[in-house]
Amino acid sequence: MKEEILKQYELWCEKTKSNKEMNEALLAIKEDERAIEDAFYRNLEFGTGGLRGVIGAGTNRMNIFTVAKASQGLAEYVVSSFEGDLRKIAISYDSRIKSDVFARVAAGVFAANGIKVFMYSELMPTPCLSFAVRELGCAAGIMVTASHNPAKYNGYKVYGSDGCQITTAAAAEILEKIEQVDIFDGIKQVDFEAGIASGQIEYIAEAVYSKFIEEIKKQSLLTENDSVDKNVAIVYSPLNGTGLKPVTRALKEMGYTNSTVVEEQRLPDGNFPTCPYPNPEIKEAMSLGMEYAKKNNADLLIATDPDCDRVGIAVKNSEGEYVLLSGNETGCLLLDYICSMRIRNNTMPKEPVAVKTIVTSDLGQKIATKYGVETKNVLTGFKFIGEQIGFLEQLNKSENYIFGFEESFGYLSGSYVRDKDAVNGATLICEMFAYYKSKGISLLEKLEELYKEHGYYLNSLYSYEFEGADGMVKMQHIMDSFRTADNPVPGFLVERVEDFNQGLYGLPKSNVIKFYFEGDISLVVRPSGTEPKIKLYISINCENRDQAKNIEKELLAAVNM
Repeated sequence: MKEEILKQYELWCEKTKSNKEMNEALLAIKEDERAIEDAFYRNLEFGTGGLRGVIGAGTNRMNIFTVAKASQGLAEYVVSSFEGDLRKIAISYDSRIKSDVFARVAAGVFAANGIKVFMYSELMPTPCLSFAVRELGCAAGIMVTASHNPAKYNGYKVYGSDGCQITTAAAAEILEKIEQVDIFDGIKQVDFEAGIASGQIEYIAEAVYSKFIEEIKKQSLLTENDSVDKNVAIVYSPLNGTGLKPVTRALKEMGYTNSTVVEEQRLPDGNFPTCPYPNPEIKEAMSLGMEYAKKNNADLLIATDPDCDRVGIAVKNSEGEYVLLSGNETGCLLLDYICSMRIRNNTMPKEPVAVKTIVTSDLGQKIATKYGVETKNVLTGFKFIGEQIGFLEQLNKSENYIFGFEESFGYLSGSYVRDKDAVNGATLICEMFAYYKSKGISLLEKLEELYKEHGYYLNSLYSYEFEGADGMVKMQHIMDSFRTADNPVPGFLVERVEDFNQGLYGLPKSNVIKFYFEGDISLVVRPSGTEPKIKLYISINCENRDQAKNIEKELLAAVNM
């Protein structure tokens, strides 16, 4: 074992003696060199997504010490960047293990640094945090969550005053502050309850949450003249996360009252006992909801992830079986619905803009072009979509933004928040479903219409995991190989390559490579920003699904991950 790692381990054992839980966790790995190395070989990385890691003891873990250190750095950034009354931070948290604990630790650090803290009194979704930052005029915000990761993870998303996750530049400044903080002796902190008593920490008023719900309701595209049966049978699952209260309230107030909640996944539970990987992108997380849908003969299944910024759906096919739609499919359906309804209602702005990420289906751009909508392509991460809304706002053109989406089940149809919003997504999906049902059209039939008009698109995501210190090295080697190989995908003719590490199209530099192959085929390779994974995004445009699947099989074999 490297000497520095062992010294860090011994320091933590000494400094955490008063914290029984932490100290016992450290002593439990005393004879396990590999476990010690993994817990201490680096500091938990702080980037534009904030912190995210496995819960536990060590510098490379999510715990009260690493959270306090990050909070101290953020506090010093806010104090140095904002004056007086502008020094305010909003906090929300989800259902994950220790999310409430970490939120209170952070609040205590901010308060001790003279920053006014506004915190939700109960768990609330990520979009509610983004909304509160702007509504309360905060300098920053944090959302304690690991989004859709497995139960062993937690995290800490940091937001700027614009309600977007922080920029690369801001993250670098905050990281510089964090690195100067001694994790045991350099942190200012007050007791949470004392902060509440002094008024330095204040619970966010119910009125803020209610205003958020009202903004959701304003996103409806239906008019008084629309005769739509809202009695569609809906099964909803919050996947033991934050979505139950806002999603069910919004649906009810918008007239969708025939809904059933998946009971086993109703209440907050950071162990996610029936969905170990609580991500609506994957079938396993949706399986219990699909059972409920079959039992209740539901028209539509909807599920939101733990921090309620992603939403997945399933609908019945012509044989009565439930089919999961991908994020690309749902996003393209929503974009087409929004465009067609805005034109019908004469509410399309003069210079409409839709925003999608570079790994999201190009079908979206074809749909937008059909309706005269400009498409802006941005880097992976919804903050870049939020950033585009901010740019429009600076030009007094925020009303030009009509929709943003990413393939990972993130959607937003308004500018009231600057992150993806599964409450908005869920209500808009229900409305779209009910509207088309009143016309005798299913979502699958509508999707086929789009394919007939624009060509069939197969969009797939494959993830490859690389755990530990060795995994990080291997991931970098793989990315280097893609950049330097003469022919990284044998058998496929490369027409052009976009290496976003060079800062293309005015976008920030990012470790992403996109290959365009002959035959309208593309491959994007990127390391995940939140997990030890390399992700491959495949896009194939051809005549039909069978042809596309055969091409995909050949492409995966050639990549040989």
